Amino acid sequence: MKIQFLLPLLLIGFLTGCNKIDEKLPELNGSIIGQVTSQMTDVMVHDVTNPPLGARFYSYACLAGYEVVAQNDSSYKTMHGVLNGFPEIKKPEGVTKYSYQLSAVMAMLETAKKMQPSGGLMLQKFQDHLLDSCKTLGFSEEIIAGSKEYGLGISKQILKYAKADRYNRISNFPRYAPMEGKGNWYPTPPGYFPPVEPYFKTVRPFTLDTSSQFRPAPPTPFSEDKNSDFFKLMLANYNVKQEGDAKVTAAFWDCNPFALENKGHLLVGMKKISPGAHWIGITDIACKQAKTDFPKTLLITTSVAVGLMDAFMACWDEKYRSNRIRPETVIRKYIDPNWKPFLQTPPFPEYLSGHSVVSSAAAVILTHYLGDNFAYTDTVEERFGLKARKFKSFNDAAKESGLSRFYGGIHFMDAVENGWIQGGKVGNWVVGKLSAVNQNLVITDKKVVSR
Repeated sequence: MKIQFLLPLLLIGFLTGCNKIDEKLPELNGSIIGQVTSQMTDVMVHDVTNPPLGARFYSYACLAGYEVVAQNDSSYKTMHGVLNGFPEIKKPEGVTKYSYQLSAVMAMLETAKKMQPSGGLMLQKFQDHLLDSCKTLGFSEEIIAGSKEYGLGISKQILKYAKADRYNRISNFPRYAPMEGKGNWYPTPPGYFPPVEPYFKTVRPFTLDTSSQFRPAPPTPFSEDKNSDFFKLMLANYNVKQEGDAKVTAAFWDCNPFALENKGHLLVGMKKISPGAHWIGITDIACKQAKTDFPKTLLITTSVAVGLMDAFMACWDEKYRSNRIRPETVIRKYIDPNWKPFLQTPPFPEYLSGHSVVSSAAAVILTHYLGDNFAYTDTVEERFGLKARKFKSFNDAAKESGLSRFYGGIHFMDAVENGWIQGGKVGNWVVGKLSAVNQNLVITDKKVVSR
């Protein structure tokens, strides 16, 4: 895991010390939040974390950091009473000397270390490097120790909240088996992986009343009739030219942690990020461009993470309800046995398009904080060998993300279009729910400022 050189990104000035001390402490730049989530992404790539579970990891880590901010900055309110079942988070007793910003980062890391399978080892290296940098910046040993203790105390409470979300009960459900029927989903080559997270809808959402709250219009009914609407959907996918900008767009938004590549007699896993990780990366880019400070960056990142989690819940609820067959399976059977999609088909049912749902939700949330027509350059995929792409707004990016699944041959167009609709509803719902903690923020010249 690559550890970035932190010093130039951390120090932007000094702030008054916290609680009972009044010494001046180095102030952390908001960009450190993106460094933490980037390290979390690296762990997810290493562990081949599935997309819904990745959103869950980001959410709890960010919530741990955000609650530290809420306890130390009156401009920000706790998530208690806002998120479903969120407890009243208590300040650790006896901690008097700390940096609340460093404490927030420690809370994020301690939470991620416990929740991500390889987090303990991989994130500890980053944490050690970070604390060494803090010493160089001027943090005393006493402040660092107090910040670690504060962060750990908050993390323990967040982990208890996470444990109660019912995700750990999923392993008790019977193993999911593909349903019989011509129009139902079935595992696809080359890996023929079993379905991913078929019971994710049973997890406690953060803001939604239930995972089925924004249930979409039903998918176009399966039909073998060549004059049917479903057959027209198949032909639309079959006739897409997998070249030019369509091919570039599909590759840019691939984000398939389960991709495999033939290496002689072996199938080798290709390391890729998830769609949620892509939007967390976009959030980092946008916050840096808008020059949001530490607490605002953490609020925005937390809001996006929570929105991603609830968007995945809404989407996965529909996926295993409609259980629709993938283009790859049905086109080979009814049109061309040799046809292959440009992108590898992910291991779960087709309807809705997850990219469309989560991208639209994230775009709504980012637009709320940073404004419409927020032009930016997406460099998230550069480290995977893909050129950066420019977007005029978050909504433009969300539209392209959804279309990429059609271009890639892994989704029918109604799954994309209805995914945009569902994602927009989830995003607006999340914004409405979180308005209780961010009413003091307004958009001015693409920057978030306090009233």
